[in-house]
Amino acid sequence: MAVITCIDDLKRLHKRRTPKMFYDYAESGSYTEQTFRENTSDFEKIRLRQKVAVDMEGRSSATKMIGRDVTMPVALAPVGLTGMQRADGEIKAARAAEKAGVPFTLSTMSICSIEDVAAHTTDPFWFQLYVMKDEEFVDATLERAKKAGCSALVLTLDLQILGQRHKDLKNGLTAPPKLTLPVLMDMATKWQWGMEMLQTKRRFFGNIVGHAKGVGDASSLSSWTAEQFDPKLDWSKIARIRDQWGGKLILKGILDEDDARLARDFGADAMIVSNHGGRQLDGALSAIRMLPRIREAVGPGMEIFMDSGIRSGQDVLKALALGADATFIGRAFIHGLGALGEEGVTKALDIIHKELDITMALCGEKDVHDLGRHNLLLPRGFMEEYI
Repeated sequence: MAVITCIDDLKRLHKRRTPKMFYDYAESGSYTEQTFRENTSDFEKIRLRQKVAVDMEGRSSATKMIGRDVTMPVALAPVGLTGMQRADGEIKAARAAEKAGVPFTLSTMSICSIEDVAAHTTDPFWFQLYVMKDEEFVDATLERAKKAGCSALVLTLDLQILGQRHKDLKNGLTAPPKLTLPVLMDMATKWQWGMEMLQTKRRFFGNIVGHAKGVGDASSLSSWTAEQFDPKLDWSKIARIRDQWGGKLILKGILDEDDARLARDFGADAMIVSNHGGRQLDGALSAIRMLPRIREAVGPGMEIFMDSGIRSGQDVLKALALGADATFIGRAFIHGLGALGEEGVTKALDIIHKELDITMALCGEKDVHDLGRHNLLLPRGFMEEYI
């Protein structure tokens, strides 16, 4: 592909260059994938208001996210198995984010460990925590994140029980992959991916293997993970984690007005309006539909981020105009990583930044802080269709 102009171009290269089980892991949702599809299709229903004869010099997309200066209101979301999309994927994505001046968030279920990423970056990154039943493991992981200099904790609330993703089951998803005949045949066509994987030692869940009690290899990892997500996670457990962490706290997975008010009253530094990219509760409303309701519910004082469905700078603008202070991207940067490695993540961020800048100008705005409902045209009933 000689010229890459959009995230979809990177997506096509990602599919061509990455083993099917890992591409499908990124590009899938739970059950019927209704929510996964509507996360993007609902963005498409929103139109932009064009404005002309406005001085467009001196535009700025710069802002702050929980006090951190960023070049644009975009952060890299935590994505599990990123290091299986490309060898050392988390390190490559974190480096690209650092160069672009935006935050990178490392998943608990990453291939590269907290220490790996810290050793290969200079800017503090954020760490995302899944709450496990093993409190000793959770406590030790928080201490490792603090020691590595992580500047914020992103606490995921919507994965107490794992939603079923049909593609993962049919593909026999594991990390590293089991070398069955279909997998080997697929990998034979992805030689660059395979050559890079042979040159790295990072092929397991680096934050778990060697850190969780009794987990020393792939077989013990699989059984441990299947049992560990904590279905008893409630506000008292969240408070325990907050107190132990003692730093900036972002609550991820808010999709309900009442939950949003609880998160605000709990004293979190920010919340992320998210349905886990359509990977958990299939049939839930898209994040962009719920965003304005949640902004109205919590008022102007709470910092609100949004993920699930963002594939362009125009999507970023729409989210900001409907009440988000900033956004997170997951699949958009993963497509870049799977396509071109670190260079691909840089390309994805460049694409989104340029799209945001040009779209903002054509909407008659010079600063991301001035974006609002006045920049959009919404279909009748978009805000009230579901009650």
